[in-house]
Amino acid sequence: MNIALPIITLVVGLIGGFAIGVFYLRRQMTTMQNDPEMLQKVAKQMGYNLNNKQMQRAQQMLKNNNQPGRPAPAARQKQGRKGR
Repeated sequence: MNIALPIITLVVGLIGGFAIGVFYLRRQMTTMQNDPEMLQKVAKQMGYNLNNKQMQRAQQMLKNNNQPGRPAPAARQKQGRKGR
């Protein structure tokens, strides 16, 4: 019992922390999609400077990814050199 209780507490804490983290991140992503200033701030922190066209694309991409029931866009395939 002296060993089981701390292990159970640790597992429950990890699961709870993960769930809270996912909830918080999803809420922040939804807020960023609606607030272009926040999206610009995050981009600058990551070292990117977005112009208006890039900002609109980023907002559209976030909006499309947050819609439930919509499949994820297909990944682009690498195109090799032609004529070899």
